[in-house]
Amino acid sequence: MRTFSDNVEATIAEESFRYFVLIKVALASGEYYYTSHHSDIDWDGKNWLSDGGIFSYDSPSFSSVVDREAYKIVLADISNEFYDEFRAGVVGRDISVYVGLCDPITRQPMVATDGSGVSDVLFMYKGKIDSPSVEINWDSKTAVIEGTSPMADLDQINVTMVSKDGMDQLSLTDTSYDRIYEGSEVQLGWGKI
Repeated sequence: MRTFSDNVEATIAEESFRYFVLIKVALASGEYYYTSHHSDIDWDGKNWLSDGGIFSYDSPSFSSVVDREAYKIVLADISNEFYDEFRAGVVGRDISVYVGLCDPITRQPMVATDGSGVSDVLFMYKGKIDSPSVEINWDSKTAVIEGTSPMADLDQINVTMVSKDGMDQLSLTDTSYDRIYEGSEVQLGWGKI
């Protein structure tokens, strides 16, 4: 069960509240720290930049690939910084997303830790960069980063033999395919086995 700090619990109980997102992207040249808040935020010993150009971010969603959770972030790429990083290769690098709340009275970001050691900033997503791309329109140039959960395929194409012998190569103790063999046939009724 997720534990919330005292500040977060009190803020969530309010009728309405403001929130911000913190995004950490690890690339070849180093780690980048961005926030959706209108000013920079100091948290976890890092300075999270507000002028990083976060265009949009999605809620984590399941994609069509089995056991694959995808998360999409769109950042401004005016200086070709991300374009150059993408060309160098970023598939498989870490991406993390956190969410924080603003104090309902001061409207300042809450980034403290309560007396029990629980942070006001909540972990939301961690995965690996899977599908980086740069989109150029008439009025903007953006870097699109799709992150996927560790269970994802990360653009690799690996064939898994779905047979008893194929599973034996992965694990001799896995007996899930022992009763499946060539030439076996099962008649299925509608919704029944």
